[in-house]
Amino acid sequence: MNTPYYIVYEEKLRHNIDLITRVSRESGAKIIMAFKANALWRTFHIFREYGICSTASSVNEMLLANDELHCKAHTYCPAYTLETIEQYITGSSHITFNSVAQFERFKPVIDRHNTECPDERISCGLRINPMCSVIETDIYNPCCPGSRFGTLAQELTLLPQGLEGFHFHALCESTSYDLAKVLNAMEEQFGHWLPQLKWINMGGGHLMTRKGYDVKHLIYLLQDFKRRHPNLEVILEPGSAWCWQTGDLEASVVDVVENSGIKTAIVDVSFACHMPDCLEMPYKPVITQALQDVDFSKPTYRIGGNSCLSGDYVGDWSFDAPLKAGDRLTFEDMNHYTTVKTNMFNGITHPAIVLQHLDGTQETLRQFTYQDYKSRMS
Repeated sequence: MNTPYYIVYEEKLRHNIDLITRVSRESGAKIIMAFKANALWRTFHIFREYGICSTASSVNEMLLANDELHCKAHTYCPAYTLETIEQYITGSSHITFNSVAQFERFKPVIDRHNTECPDERISCGLRINPMCSVIETDIYNPCCPGSRFGTLAQELTLLPQGLEGFHFHALCESTSYDLAKVLNAMEEQFGHWLPQLKWINMGGGHLMTRKGYDVKHLIYLLQDFKRRHPNLEVILEPGSAWCWQTGDLEASVVDVVENSGIKTAIVDVSFACHMPDCLEMPYKPVITQALQDVDFSKPTYRIGGNSCLSGDYVGDWSFDAPLKAGDRLTFEDMNHYTTVKTNMFNGITHPAIVLQHLDGTQETLRQFTYQDYKSRMS
């Protein structure tokens, strides 16, 4: 089919889901999906087969959980309002508050709901911040100095009545050994409160489907924590792990230009619009057709996006043969986060979304048109 399009491979997706559900089964932890990394709801029928539930950090994510995963959401939002809290209550099983002040402000509303609807009771939690930084990139580090996320240990002098859980999130595409460091810091600072709770949510960033991840260590870590705290239900909510290396972005070269000795291959996608993490992180994605390492004795190019943003490029990549208009390029691992964070800057045609089924057939889940751009603007 014509480029550009994102393609998701059902076989690879099921491989990841199988691994994660095995970790859940063997560790005793409940592992749910974070929509911030994957909201391609037309693939959710696959997740429903495994009984996967989800987190939510907005009313829209909560509604998507209700509608497409057929579950109540584990909700966390940095700041609730009088207008949104009632909506969250209707579609959530757990609501985590970022501060004691937020919890105390909205506790009467939740208490009233729990009294009136005991069969749809909301369990309240508090986000805590163990200030244990294992992430080098500050934009993704919720435990950096000055973070707006979570309550510090010195601020929690009394556990408010009605709080049933703690939530912490300190990882980003991290290892089980990073989790061990964070768990140690959390227990040192907040451990004396744990006997009074019913659950603990260890957040996301557990990249257990990445090659080389020590899955056995993660299972041991969670089993050992559960042994020491048998009163607690343990919850994990990874994002990237579910869709890690399960999809690509297919693009085509549309032109090659040169300036000051630098050749740029312009493609029919945009880093700013369709692969924004490449500029945010920043990181250089793998291109299937390129050489593994840059070799300036070979044809070498920047890859430039098809927008008017000057910085819409990443480089360098080397190829066995010169690039020309019409050549296909495959940007690997563009399912998790990428599809959620896209935008329509410049009104550039948004890539279609394709699902490749187990039998190899491809189904176009969504083709974007001018009306998608127009209706988004007003």
